[in-house]
Amino acid sequence: MDILRFADLCARGEVAGKRVFIRSDLNVPLGDGGRITDDTRIRASVPAIQMALDAGAAVMVTSHLGRPTEGQPKPEDSLAPVAARLAELLGREVPLVTDWVDGGFALAPGQVVLLENCRLNKGEKKNDPELARRMAALCDIFVHDAFGTAHRAEATTTGIAEYAPVVCAGPLLAAEIDALTRALEQPARPLVAIVGGSKVSTKLSILESLADKVDQLIVGGGIANTFLLAAGHPIGASLAEPDMVEQARRVMERMRARGAEVPLPEDVVVATEFSATATPRRCGVDDVRADERILDIGARSAARLADIVARAGTVVWNGPVGVFEFPAFAGGTRMLAAAIAHSPAFSIAGGGDTLAAIAQFGVTDDIGYISTGGGAFLEVLEGKTLPAFEVLQRRAQQR
Repeated sequence: MDILRFADLCARGEVAGKRVFIRSDLNVPLGDGGRITDDTRIRASVPAIQMALDAGAAVMVTSHLGRPTEGQPKPEDSLAPVAARLAELLGREVPLVTDWVDGGFALAPGQVVLLENCRLNKGEKKNDPELARRMAALCDIFVHDAFGTAHRAEATTTGIAEYAPVVCAGPLLAAEIDALTRALEQPARPLVAIVGGSKVSTKLSILESLADKVDQLIVGGGIANTFLLAAGHPIGASLAEPDMVEQARRVMERMRARGAEVPLPEDVVVATEFSATATPRRCGVDDVRADERILDIGARSAARLADIVARAGTVVWNGPVGVFEFPAFAGGTRMLAAAIAHSPAFSIAGGGDTLAAIAQFGVTDDIGYISTGGGAFLEVLEGKTLPAFEVLQRRAQQR
């Protein structure tokens, strides 16, 4: 993808003394008293900020936090806890600036400020052009470093990029682009995609898009149950979408037409209730009873999927293959995670449940690339061009 990279600007000495506006993704979960319960996104945003400071820039950073009402600030909407944590990570003061859209705050080269929750500004979510122009007037260089918002056309994600003098991708966003390009546009073959989740309907367009690209399409969770139903297998009381059976068949037919396949489970782990304390029973896929729910794939199925992954050149992973949160039904996802971790293939994983499984099974350091954006990651898998990518490419061509 032809984009301008912030790292290149810094390397060429084009950042010193400039006012740099960085759109980060600092939307972290907060607990009681505004305590940050997971600072992963803050830590992931530090390299771009430090890069700008090291290059001698005057740095302003903003992000959204939660779902505030525009123009109606509340204490729980404030980025104050984030400013405090950023200060700890950067080892310097990070003042929080409110009412910042029209400037008026002091900022010198070598300093950094955090601009209050951007979604408190009226017109942010609707990408108001006038708001975007006022934001762009604050800076010499706009750096988009928030992949998690790259699928949203908002004032601080795409609007400002239309008017800022220089527009570029930060190191985190650039890494996402490189990983996705490697996995989907220039993959080493075979290309294996793993798509789990509860519903076919929420990921049908993704499945249909991948059916035209991948060599193996592994489905898991409730999605797999719908595919089993489409293939004529009994699924008892399992979570599924009977009204999506034809769509599932269509995906399998498209794969077969390309000489590829959707490998379905041959054995499963079932229970009569959805509970961490439910008693598991292992059986063949055709032996599921009417009152049982499929909550995981069986050992033979997991071994088959592990073998597919071991032979892959590229693995794209979004979603578990069972209810991995319950120990009795975590075996399939655990084996799959281990297989991906040990595979020589380039692997990219994204989505909240996937990241939780990766952390639970201790394979974080063994995945080729872990995507930071759930919705954006899914839209790329769907074959969509993200608004942020589009404007970055256009501005790079105009430069």
